[in-house]
This record gives sequence, C-alpha cells and structure tokens, in this order.
Amino acid sequence: MQSSHVRVQIDLSRIRRNAAEVANSTGVPIWGVIKADAYGLGAQKIAPVLSEFVEGFCIFALEEAEQINLWNLTQKPAITIGPPSTLDPARWLSAHVRPAVSTIEQAKQLKDANPILSIDTAMQRFACPPDQIDAILEAGRITEAFTHATHVNHAHRLRELTAGRQLKLHSSATSLLNEPQARLDAVRPGLALYRSAVTVTVPLAETRQSKGPIGYTGWNNEGGFHGAIVAGYSNGLRPGPVTVNGRRQRIMEVGMQSAYVTLHKDDRAGDSVVLLGDAIAEADVAFAWGVTPHHALLVMATMGRHEYR
Repeated sequence: MQSSHVRVQIDLSRIRRNAAEVANSTGVPIWGVIKADAYGLGAQKIAPVLSEFVEGFCIFALEEAEQINLWNLTQKPAITIGPPSTLDPARWLSAHVRPAVSTIEQAKQLKDANPILSIDTAMQRFACPPDQIDAILEAGRITEAFTHATHVNHAHRLRELTAGRQLKLHSSATSLLNEPQARLDAVRPGLALYRSAVTVTVPLAETRQSKGPIGYTGWNNEGGFHGAIVAGYSNGLRPGPVTVNGRRQRIMEVGMQSAYVTLHKDDRAGDSVVLLGDAIAEADVAFAWGVTPHHALLVMATMGRHEYR
C-alpha cells in the first residue's frame, strides 16, 4: 500500500537519456519493456516518453496494453513475453499486440495474430522445447522467435536452434546489452531504461538522541541520534541504506507503518530521508534487501504518490 508521506519523483528526461544511450550503444531496434506498469513507474506516462526511441513495447500480458490503450497512446505495437491469456486472435489484432506462443495449440489458434515463438534456452517456463520448434513454427506461420536469456550462451543457443529458418531473433534484456553477440536483431531493455530515474523520499517525523535499547527489537545506538519516518513494511520498506542531508545513514528497524533511521546530530524533523536516489542506487537497495534491482525498483516506485518532472 502507498504511504501519503512518501514522494516518488520520476525524471522523464532521464528515461529519455537512458533510452537514447541504449539505442546508440546497441545499434539495433529496441522493444522497450513496460510490463508491470513500467516497473511501477506508470506505463501510461512512460510509454509516450519511450515511443520515439523504440520499435515497440514488451509487456507480459495482453491486458496490460488494453488497460492503457497502448496503441492509441503511442501508435507503436507491442509483443507479450508471458503466456497468452486468450486464444481469440481478434483481441490481439485490435490491440496491435502480438502473442508469444510455446505450444502447437497456441500457435494454431493464434496464427492470424502473427505470433512470436518463445524458445526455451534457460528459463524452463512459458517456452517450447527444441524438439517442437518446427511444428510450432509451421502451425503458427511464425517468422520471429525469442528467448529469455541470462547469459550470452543462451543467445548462441537460440541461434543454433533456429539456424537456417530465416527468423528474426532477440534475446538480450538489460543484463546482456553490453554483449554484442547477444543483441541479434533487437534488444528488450527494461531496468536499463529506468535506472537512476526515480527518487523516493520521506520526511523525518521526529528526531531524538539515542539512549538505551530502541524499538521492538531493542537495537542500540548509544551516544548517537536517530529518528522516525512514517513508512513501514506495509508500504514495502525494509532495513537498508538511506541518505539524510547528504550523509549516508541506515534504516535499522521497520514497523508496520513507521521505521527508525540513524541520524547526524544536525538532522531535524522535516528533513528528507532519501530512500532511493541521491547516492542510493537500485543496486544498493537490492543488495541490502537480498532481491534483484528490478524488485527493489518496483517496490520503491509504488511506495507513494507519483510526481513526474
């Protein structure tokens, strides 16, 4: 749930720069990933910003495009990378979205929607095994294939499995953008488009000099200073690094709707605690939380009300 105290500022100019950098560095068409509401940043706002740089968009499910009327919003097509939620080709054609298929039955039912074949090289989900590639290609009149790749070898495997079939191929998401051999005919960046574009802050509600055990866990900060913020684990917050007035501090304990943060003696109530942004990157939060940067960004981006600039 959102906290009314948390500000989520989204820098659209930074997203434009990120997209331009991906385009310049890869030299191949971009399918911008806006699944999960553009990683929580708001797909309806983000898609038009990306539209000048991308050939189209990647979403997980058809409904994501329908909900924001993506085609009318951007005049750019989309492809799904999750399993088809409907086998009615009319809905796909109406939304200008192409379905990913991984079975003969899906390919047959959706052949009029110009489907794309998802091939398994690593993930072992929502993708066809190598021995079914030819049958599915024929059933769906398919001319394009992709894989979910975590290593450049998975891109090589995609090439091997489709050799001689004259297919358009793509495999590279953010983690493989710097691997030229993985770029193939297009790339599908997600996190790379949003990195460093989100700043999340919450004001200090109060400050105190620390004396003895603190909070539910009795953590100790004897001789130091600490404060409280009005955001907690109901908003997705966890212990981790923050900055206050440019100084690196730390959230030590998180409650349902509040949390404790270490402070400098000069910090005051009303000062901003930066949860993401400033010197705190998505990777810093992810490391502290034991999750991926994608996970950390999504949680942070949905913690409060969005402000676009």
